[in-house]
Amino acid sequence: MPNNQALQYRSLELETKVANASPHELIQMLFEGAIERLLQAKACAERGDISAKGAFLSKALGIVGGLRESLNMEMESDIPQNLDRLYEYIQLRLIRGNLDEDNSAFSECIELIKTIKSGWEGIADQV
Repeated sequence: MPNNQALQYRSLELETKVANASPHELIQMLFEGAIERLLQAKACAERGDISAKGAFLSKALGIVGGLRESLNMEMESDIPQNLDRLYEYIQLRLIRGNLDEDNSAFSECIELIKTIKSGWEGIADQV
């Protein structure tokens, strides 16, 4: 049962972080979650654990979808539209990579998300 207790602790810790996070920090957490899930999916793919790879990939795709939905498309800037296209590309690249068993898709998308995350971190002081 120690694993169950550890999972419960991590779940409670995450719930506490989410409850106390600013909107900016929530988006940051989504980036981190997407990267983590893609790293896990990539590791599973390399081990040949197709079932686990699919589960982690599904979670990552859901997070990227959430990031797309969080965009303010009414903002008078082309940034939201550009991010939407980039998120769409990430989703399509991951799906195509999964179908083609092209594990380089994971690495490419991880790097893209890290780049977006870095930009997001750069505006933290302005929020």
